[in-house]
Amino acid sequence: MTANRKTRSASTKRTVRRERRAPAGAPPGTLIADPTAVPPTIQLIAYGPNDFEEHDIRDIEDLRRKAGKHPVNWINITGLGDLDLIQELGSMFNLHRLALEDVVNLYQRPKTEEYEDHVFIVTRMIRAEHPAVTEQVSMFLREDMLLTFQERPGDSFEPVRERLRGDRGFIRERKADYLAYALLDAVIDGYFPALEACGERLENLEDIVMATPGAVQVARIHDIKGELLALRRAIWPQREMINALTRDSSLNISDQTRVYLRDCYDHTIQLMDLVETYREIAFGLIDLYLSSASARMNEIMKVLTVIATIFIPLGFIAGLYGMNFDPGASPWNMPELKWYWGYPMAMGLMAVVALLLLYYFYRKGWILERWRRRVPRDRR
Repeated sequence: MTANRKTRSASTKRTVRRERRAPAGAPPGTLIADPTAVPPTIQLIAYGPNDFEEHDIRDIEDLRRKAGKHPVNWINITGLGDLDLIQELGSMFNLHRLALEDVVNLYQRPKTEEYEDHVFIVTRMIRAEHPAVTEQVSMFLREDMLLTFQERPGDSFEPVRERLRGDRGFIRERKADYLAYALLDAVIDGYFPALEACGERLENLEDIVMATPGAVQVARIHDIKGELLALRRAIWPQREMINALTRDSSLNISDQTRVYLRDCYDHTIQLMDLVETYREIAFGLIDLYLSSASARMNEIMKVLTVIATIFIPLGFIAGLYGMNFDPGASPWNMPELKWYWGYPMAMGLMAVVALLLLYYFYRKGWILERWRRRVPRDRR
């Protein structure tokens, strides 16, 4: 049932992607609506060294009246379900059509593009869900303005908002490029808890696989491998994007902010190291499962072989005395069948043979290996 749901979910995602893709031959910058997108909401945070305002914006006209009165304006749009609003924002801030197309066409790789008067940044933000899911966040950066687009409510930016509201640090003394850095840093730091959770699950699975290897554990390992692969696909290009912001010169990003972006770049390297480490552990757990399953099968086959080996001579004895010879016809025709103790003698012979074989297997170390290893430690 779970596999069927996953298959249907993947099929649905592929269908939605095809629906959002522009038709062949369409002009560049064609916006395709996402049928599953939520209606947009607009939040404006405007601030400077000595003032701060936060507003929920009703429409474009309300935004025109309230934006631009402070040194830095952060306009956050949550939801991409209104193409007319996105086009109006593009006209209002003179945003490039190709960048607007990437905003609504999701599943973009993290990247950065330099346009005439603004920088376009695409990043992928992880959500606090299980399994790990990422969503696209698009940013337009100018000297005095940062415009961000999110797919749906809920983000990693609340710590940055709290810093702005409480005037903690020097974020309100810097320009919009430092705000963009703070948001990117919050996005990247959001990956660490998800990776730590994967690491803890892998540690627990290692103990379980050693004790009781089974198909359930293998399925859980494959789920974690899928999560790690999705995280790797999001983090790897994110590292390239941060490196491009650090390396390439731009009028909208100061040298002072590039110093902080280098620290952000170091965090992406740490994330990649964690991802690769956990992927190696996951592959190692598959090998551990196969080794444990093979060892358990060898133990089972050993026990069955010992049992079969013990019963081979017992079967011979039972078959020997089960032959239909007539003792009256000849004194050599199994005279023990006439003995008073013939039956106890046969059973005793079988028991002696079985015990001798068990003792021989024990001396060879083929059975009771754990008990043999515990005896010296107990005697100490």
